Amino acid sequence: MKEILFICSGNYYRSRFAEAVFNHLAIQRGLPWRAFSRGLATWMAEGDLSLYTEEALRARGIARNLTGPTRSKLTEADLQRAHLAIAVKGDEHRQMMREQFPAWEKRITYWAIHDLDCALPEESLPVLEQHVRALAERLTAEQQRA
Repeated sequence: MKEILFICSGNYYRSRFAEAVFNHLAIQRGLPWRAFSRGLATWMAEGDLSLYTEEALRARGIARNLTGPTRSKLTEADLQRAHLAIAVKGDEHRQMMREQFPAWEKRITYWAIHDLDCALPEESLPVLEQHVRALAERLTAEQQRA
């Protein structure tokens, strides 16, 4: 089983949504991949999971247990474990990666999914879902070619 790592700031909202959506799609498609998520600044959020994330997952019929039980701080071991690492917003996370994990800054993929300070969940989560679905489709196509 290969693993995808979704990274955000608090590991509370965007990365957890991406993790659950990807895991849901991977199970549906029979992909040999699973996602996990971590945060670069987990102190920024309180609680285990954003209510926006919970509501969005529920609305899509995606089980809550397809994301971890609580927020988790990113470690070097997480980066080493992942076959693919994606930070959900380059403008926000590239500098954090440079400061905390300089050897990894250029080894991960950066998307451009806004946090609550720039966009409403109704705007950001559908865009994030589109990115995750495109990733799952790419991996499905690669699996079928192999």
